Amino acid sequence: MPGRSSSSSGSTGFISFSGIESALSSLKNFQSCIGSGMDTASRVALDLVETQTEVSSEYSMDKAMVELAMMDRELSHYVKAVQSAISHVKEERPEKIPDLKLLVEKKFLALQNKNCDADFQNNAKFVQFKQQLKELKKQSFRSMAFSTLGLLMPSSPPSISSTFS
Repeated sequence: MPGRSSSSSGSTGFISFSGIESALSSLKNFQSCIGSGMDTASRVALDLVETQTEVSSEYSMDKAMVELAMMDRELSHYVKAVQSAISHVKEERPEKIPDLKLLVEKKFLALQNKNCDADFQNNAKFVQFKQQLKELKKQSFRSMAFSTLGLLMPSSPPSISSTFS
C-alpha cells in the first residue's frame, strides 16, 4: 500500500515505501548477524573458562558481549524509529510530507534518550551468556577443588595389614 511521500521535505506526491522497507529488511538481517556474533563470543568465552585461560581473555569476551548487546539495542531502536516514521506518514497522509530523515532522527533520539547504561543487560543472549559463564565457573571451581583434593589424598586407603607391617 503506497503512501504519500517525497524525497524532498514539504512536497506532495506518491511514492512507494518499498525501498525503505527493503533497507529495513537488510538491517534486520544484519541484526541477526549481531546475534550470531554474540553466540560466537559466548562460545569463545565459555571455552576460555573451560580451558582455564587467563582472566583477561574472559574479560575481553565479556566486553565484546556488552558492545554487541549495545549495537543490537541501537539497531533495534533505529528500525523502530524508521517503522514508526513510515507508519506515521502512511496513516496521517499529510498534504505536505515531512522530511522522513528528520522524522526518523527525532524518533530515534527519543528512543535512545530512554536508554540507561544497564539496559543492554536485559538482552536475552547477554543474560544467557552471564548465566552460562557463572555456571561453568562453578563447575570449573568444583573440578579444580576435587582434583586438588585427589592429589592430597592417596588414591586408595591404606590396608590394615600394610599399616601394621
